[in-house]
Amino acid sequence: MPSARSSLLRALSAGTAATTLAVTLAACSSSAAGPAAAPAGQAVNGVVTVAALSNGAGTQADLTAAEVPSLHAELPESVAKSGQLVIGVGALPAGFPPLAFVGSDQKTLTGSEPDLGRLVAAVLGLKPVVQNSTWENLFVGIDSGRTDVAFSNVTDTEERKKKYEFASYRQDNLAFEVLKSSTWSFNGDYTTLAGKTVAVSSGTNQEKILLEWQAKLQAAGQQLTVKHFPDSNSSHLAVVSGQIDAYFGPNPGIAYQIAQDAKSPAPTRNAGTYSGAGASLQGLIAATTKKDSGLAKPVADAINHLIQQGQYAKWLAAWNLSNEAVTSSQLNPPGLPLTNS
Repeated sequence: MPSARSSLLRALSAGTAATTLAVTLAACSSSAAGPAAAPAGQAVNGVVTVAALSNGAGTQADLTAAEVPSLHAELPESVAKSGQLVIGVGALPAGFPPLAFVGSDQKTLTGSEPDLGRLVAAVLGLKPVVQNSTWENLFVGIDSGRTDVAFSNVTDTEERKKKYEFASYRQDNLAFEVLKSSTWSFNGDYTTLAGKTVAVSSGTNQEKILLEWQAKLQAAGQQLTVKHFPDSNSSHLAVVSGQIDAYFGPNPGIAYQIAQDAKSPAPTRNAGTYSGAGASLQGLIAATTKKDSGLAKPVADAINHLIQQGQYAKWLAAWNLSNEAVTSSQLNPPGLPLTNS
C-alpha cells in the first residue's frame, strides 16, 4: 500500500465534491494568515482550537496545549532558534476531509492533520507554520529542509524509512460503512462476508484485501459479490438505497460521511475496521521528518504528552476518529514491509 492517503484520495475525491461542505479546495496553497485564521492558528494562552471552520466535519473544541520546557529542550538547535515548526500537509489540489481541507472561510487549512501539527507545535513551544502542497511536493519540502515535519496521513513503511523517520499517532484503518439499521458487523473474520455484496474503489489497497477474501470464500464454496462504482459518493448512495450491503473504504472518509449523514433519512454507521496493512500488521499513520534531523523524537514525546494529558483523545473525538487511537507514539515502529510498501 503506497499510503493510506493515496487510497483515501481515490475513494473520496469525487464524493467529497458532492457534499455540502462549502470549500474552495483548489485555491489553497498555504495556511491562511491574518485575523480570520486565528482560531486555527498558534496557541493562545496555552489553548489550541481544533476543528475550527470545519462546517460540520468536526466538533470545535478548545484544547490545553501549553509549552513543556523539557520537550522544547529536546529540539534540534536550528528548529529551536527559528522559533517555528514548519508543518507540511499534502492536500492539494482537492483536500480530503476530515483529515485536511479548506475551511468555511474559504482559505484556512483545517482538518485533523494540521490540527495535530498545531498541538505538537504548542507543546514544543513553537509557532506553527502550516504549508499546503501536492503529495509529491510534500516530500520535496522535507528533503530540501523547507518543511520540518509532515502531518499528512503518511503511512509508516520500511521503504520510507530509508529517507525518513516517523512518530506514529493514528492507526491506519479501513472500515465498512452500512446502513445504521443493518444488523451486520465485521469483527475481523472475513467469513462473515459470505453472501454479502460490498462496494470498493478500484486500484486501492482495500480492493486488494477484499478480492483476497473473495477468493478464499469462493474456494470454500461461498459467495462474496464485489461491486465497483465511479467514486465513493456513488458507493455511499448504493449503501443508502439498499443496492449493496456495505462499502469498504478508508476509515477517516467513512467517519466523515457518517457525520454528514447523521440527521438524514438514511443514516449510516461504521460496522467494523481492519488494518490497512492487512492481517499481519497494524498499519500506522505517522508524523514524518527527514532522517537524522533530530526532530522525530521530540515530536513523538510531544504526542505522548498530549496522550497522557488527555488532549490527544479530545482531538480524535473532535474529528470522529476515536477508533484510530494509539496508546503511545512510537519512534520508527515496524512499518509496512518492503514487499508491500
